[in-house]
Amino acid sequence: MNTPLPADFQAFVIHQDAQRKVDSRMERMTVDQLDAGEVLIRVAYSSVNYKDALAATGAGKIIRRFPCVGGIDLSGTVVSSADSRFKAGDPVIATSFDIGVAHHGGYAEYARVPAGWVVPLPAGLSLFDAMALGTAGFTAALGIVRMEDNGLCPDNGPVIVTGATGGVGGLAIDMLAGLGYHVVALTGKAEEEAYLRELGAAEIRLRSTIDPAKTRPLDAGLWAGAVDNVGGDILAWVLSTMKQAGTVASIGNAQSISLNTTVFPFILRGVSLLGVDSGYMGFPTRTRVWDRLATDLRPRHLESMSRTVPFADLPGVFDDFIAGRVKGRTVIAVSA
Repeated sequence: MNTPLPADFQAFVIHQDAQRKVDSRMERMTVDQLDAGEVLIRVAYSSVNYKDALAATGAGKIIRRFPCVGGIDLSGTVVSSADSRFKAGDPVIATSFDIGVAHHGGYAEYARVPAGWVVPLPAGLSLFDAMALGTAGFTAALGIVRMEDNGLCPDNGPVIVTGATGGVGGLAIDMLAGLGYHVVALTGKAEEEAYLRELGAAEIRLRSTIDPAKTRPLDAGLWAGAVDNVGGDILAWVLSTMKQAGTVASIGNAQSISLNTTVFPFILRGVSLLGVDSGYMGFPTRTRVWDRLATDLRPRHLESMSRTVPFADLPGVFDDFIAGRVKGRTVIAVSA
């Protein structure tokens, strides 16, 4: 028997006023107000990523249409589907694509999305696990998969992870260490050394020890692989210190979107710089990565590095993300 839909439900909606100022708030919506899509989902959990905080506060030009329900991630149960791949009661994940930026997202008790954006929940993951991972976990795993496809393996040497205390960084450390890699965590937060070692970092390197003015076109080769979350001068330093045939996954731009480097790492050491676009990565790669997140890439410390926030408290979490005061993952219990 189908559960009757409520007359309305709670949603966190991002608006823009006449002065182009972003105004975000909790309000009531109806199913008829949701965007078009083949799959209607009762949302159990969502998560908060840095991108979500930029969107909700207006600190970044993330939202491409107003109003828009925020939340680029969601997990939940199918209520109804016009696509034969999904049926009522199926547990599913939907992340990335236009969700939460140009299509109503996961910060609502119900979401309706195109079937092509939906992934069946893999065996071995709960709906909570899926959002403790979320876009951050998918991005970290996609970077690792791309590097492995490019020849990276534990025997090649150390892998450095920049922006180590962030959601993507912490998850990448845990995943890589679980696969047997020697992981070096690069961070600006000396006080988080114990946390990073708990996740599996074998070494901690402080960002303050790196002087961008002294970065040479090629320096001593240190790393077989790198997961870079910050861009800018740090990525330029990482490239200059890669080993022969090293591989770098470029994931984020927390420091800068600029990259001032030379061709030397690429033409003299055969370094590969791999772009990681988790937003629009299609199938079957998307399913392959989620399947690995449920098996060999599942982080060993997923629960301990995640905190759960009630849906009603969502508006209060964004400022900490903007100020860089958050580590690990923040899961939003929408209607769990």
